[in-house]
Amino acid sequence: MGSEVKSLREGKGNLDDAFGRVKGGEVWLFNMHIGPYEQANQFGHDTRRPRKLLLKKREINHFLGRAVEKGSTLVPLAVYFKRGWAKVEIGVARGKREFDKREDLKKRDHQRDMQREMRRKRR
Repeated sequence: MGSEVKSLREGKGNLDDAFGRVKGGEVWLFNMHIGPYEQANQFGHDTRRPRKLLLKKREINHFLGRAVEKGSTLVPLAVYFKRGWAKVEIGVARGKREFDKREDLKKRDHQRDMQREMRRKRR
């Protein structure tokens, strides 16, 4: 919608919780927040509505094959403008496994303990 594009031009887009899905042979972007455009009044847009991405059939098939794998998801990496069109750069990402999470927790605990000891030694 026009108010979405104008908000994106003002830098009001947020990709933090956004993800993509292939549904019915189309790629959709979910959970992307685009802030309201102030001058749109009542004709504005819903800030978190699903947005259909315009891709070529070859690109959709590529993402469909990669996103169907277990633990994979489509992740928007960036939003930019090219010749007046708002573009979304998409990547395929794999979520962390359980043992990866445990290792990160161990590292975080270890860092916290080290910081605590450093603070004690300074006093």
